[in-house]
Amino acid sequence: MTKSDSELHKRLQQAAAQLREAVNDFQIEPPVTHVYNPLDYAWAIHCQYLRLAKSSCRILLLGMNPGPWGMAQTGVPFGEVHAVRDWLELGGDVKQPGHEHPKRPISGLDCTRSEVSGQRLWGLMREEFGAREAFFDDHFVVNYCPLVFMESTGRNHTPDKLTRQKRDQLAEICDRHLKSVIDCFDQLEHVVGIGTYAANCFQRIELSSDIKQTRILHPSPASPAA
Repeated sequence: MTKSDSELHKRLQQAAAQLREAVNDFQIEPPVTHVYNPLDYAWAIHCQYLRLAKSSCRILLLGMNPGPWGMAQTGVPFGEVHAVRDWLELGGDVKQPGHEHPKRPISGLDCTRSEVSGQRLWGLMREEFGAREAFFDDHFVVNYCPLVFMESTGRNHTPDKLTRQKRDQLAEICDRHLKSVIDCFDQLEHVVGIGTYAANCFQRIELSSDIKQTRILHPSPASPAA
């Protein structure tokens, strides 16, 4: 690990810690009844993930927010359990969220459910790059929002379905973090929005004219075209 990588990890962790504290003050309203912040209860694994980033990264991929069986369980963007444990080779204890929904229990790396989006995304990267190091030499993946929103039924409530006021409040926090992350990577050439929501987030960030922007389809089963 080079000195520049060490400094990168420090800056990414500081940015994540600031985001974690900022969103903890975010107030919810119906129909949302439960909010999980994996940066709190899965912080240890999240920090391990941040240490996979390389200062040579040229391409940053951005997701929307954690899925209930992915990052919500592991603290890793698109963090399908098998991909996190077997390909990314990350591990550790995951605590319980403060107000757990009975239909959305947190089991960490013992979770037996599979996050399809994460399975597709990390499965593709494993197929294309082989070893994780080959992927992280040039790429890194982050989520725009770290929070999981749930309704009383346990139904996932994505950030784009929040009220306009709440979306604006959340955007102010998450835009600041996204800009901090982008500023951490000195050699960044390309930012990729995974889905329309993520791609639109880049429109609010003042990016260098040297950084190209692209959108790809979100690998969710709700998007048949993906």
